[in-house]
Amino acid sequence: MQIRTVAEMIAAGTPPEILFWVGCSGSFDQRAQKITKAFATILTKVGINFAVLGKEECCTGDPARRAGNEFMFQMMAYQNIQTLNNYGIKKIVTACPHCFNILKNEYPELGGNYEVIHHTIFLQQLLDEGKITLKEGGAFKGKRITYHDSCYLGRANDIYEAPRKVLEALDAELVEMKRCRTKGLCCGAGGAQMFKEEEKGNLRINQERIQEALSTESGIVASACPFCNTMLTDGVKQKEKEDTVKVFDVAELVAASMM
Repeated sequence: MQIRTVAEMIAAGTPPEILFWVGCSGSFDQRAQKITKAFATILTKVGINFAVLGKEECCTGDPARRAGNEFMFQMMAYQNIQTLNNYGIKKIVTACPHCFNILKNEYPELGGNYEVIHHTIFLQQLLDEGKITLKEGGAFKGKRITYHDSCYLGRANDIYEAPRKVLEALDAELVEMKRCRTKGLCCGAGGAQMFKEEEKGNLRINQERIQEALSTESGIVASACPFCNTMLTDGVKQKEKEDTVKVFDVAELVAASMM
């Protein structure tokens, strides 16, 4: 699959309608790259005019700010804002709630004003508009799926319904965990915890969370965040349940179900 960069499209005189912000995880993590590919496949199939920044995309600075390094965050943010503004970017879609949150809520105070959409909301819009056509009796029809709420998507931005509506469109049986929506439990990677050594305790957060997922007797754990995906996948491995339980991003499930 050939995905064009914003620079290439503008040079050709056809600027993109949407910038797909890939994010560090979606760019460099081998597992998250599959999420990136799945979402890009969907955008391509439905004919969305989109592009990526490619090598011009830098980290949003979210981990730096969460870890307390405000100076590094502002350096990263200003560099990204300059790039985005130079290209006249107006609309951004991203599959990472961390990127979504900081681009939408924290970049404006530094001069970065954009319409920022999380990929689950965009997928719901495409489904509602009839642009995504799903297979009859798809691979996930009747399967038990439980959905994990990302902290940066749910509690931070009040996005709970979009990912669930997308999953329901798959004709799957959506089973909620005991702690969900506003009372959902963090995967353990938020607030830059992904990049530091864990603190002492009796049980890792991702192990506690995956135990809640396993208690729903679902064969699929759906997430909408690459960090959550990593933590939940690790939890499944630690429980030695890889043969019976799979962790997928919402976009991967949709991509696998499309005509």
